[in-house]
Amino acid sequence: MAHGQYDGPPDYRQVGRHAVFPVADHDQTERYNFLAHLNRHLATRVMPGVETAYRRQVEPAFVRDHGRVPKDRHEVRGSLAGNPIYQTWSALRRNSMEMRQQAGLSVVLPQLDGLIARTRAAAHGRLKLNADLPVPGYLSAVDHHCMPGSYHGERVPDDVSGAANYDSGMFVTTAGMLGRYTDGGGRGVVRHLKRRFPDFRPRRILDIGCGLGHNVLPIAVAFPEADVVAIDVAAPMLRYGTARAHDLGVENVVFVQADATDLAEFDDASFDWIQSTMFLHETSVRALRRIMGESRRLIAPGGLVIHLEQPGYEADMPPFEQAMRDWDALNNNEPFWTKLHGIDLDACMLDAGFEAGELIHGMVVAEVDGDDFPAVANDVPEDYGRKPAWRITGARVRA
Repeated sequence: MAHGQYDGPPDYRQVGRHAVFPVADHDQTERYNFLAHLNRHLATRVMPGVETAYRRQVEPAFVRDHGRVPKDRHEVRGSLAGNPIYQTWSALRRNSMEMRQQAGLSVVLPQLDGLIARTRAAAHGRLKLNADLPVPGYLSAVDHHCMPGSYHGERVPDDVSGAANYDSGMFVTTAGMLGRYTDGGGRGVVRHLKRRFPDFRPRRILDIGCGLGHNVLPIAVAFPEADVVAIDVAAPMLRYGTARAHDLGVENVVFVQADATDLAEFDDASFDWIQSTMFLHETSVRALRRIMGESRRLIAPGGLVIHLEQPGYEADMPPFEQAMRDWDALNNNEPFWTKLHGIDLDACMLDAGFEAGELIHGMVVAEVDGDDFPAVANDVPEDYGRKPAWRITGARVRA
């Protein structure tokens, strides 16, 4: 970077907007900007200091006391807990997430009636809700990443407050690194797929755990002739996502309220592409295995299954990095994060009926739109668990 060149997040005023996007006034906008800069500062300035403190202070002290280096992430985490630099980083990271949620709700709640009205008007038959669908206990038990009510909570009838909060505030958590419409994951997987499988022409696509559709819309745009089904258990996300898709001109997506562990409403071998983006870490292990089973049942011969997640805790990942990645499980209301990243996803797919020769792997990096949003550079320090680069666990099923 040249001396004096700006390398921070874009201004929040550059974020992409649509008919149901909450309107932020001047002070609310600057609060978002401050929090985005705080997150960027923690990732690029403070976190490297944590590693330096570990190498120079924490690990040597552990060796003096035990005659060996820490054997795993649990010992690393325990030894880090008393370090003031780690404590400062951890406290600020947790508080930045809480402040981000508070800031988002301060924007959304005063205009909620209007947001609901606009969402109702834009449903256009592409929303299929199931009021009798129970929210699984593993989801209802926690407010994921400190979001009050998590994805599914409803404050009022036809609520969309959680979705609107999520949409308007994701800029803060990612410091703009997912692009104008926070859809860098979807854009990235489309780019990867078209390079790797240039002749692939899916007719029917299933997006699992779609949320409000950030990542499924680029997929639908890339394959306009395909019928796209986006499922989630959270009605507020689906209501908002349907209106958002309509206003952005994407009409080949149907948003369906469904539990990915039981998709009996869909026929065997009825999808050519099944995918998820940063969804599996919010499921239990039991649910994960059932989701893999449903993916195998639903995928058509010759089809693709692609699940994007952060890298797992494999043998070549240093215990320090594993411990830092574990932070979200222990401090950011992501209770299944640790378990997911510690299990063998390939083995889960084999257990579900995929064949070893069908499995595929790779890496996807977010693709951003607009000159004001920073591309993901290789030399950007790893913000463990937040950097928009994901590993593919998937399969190309035999025709």
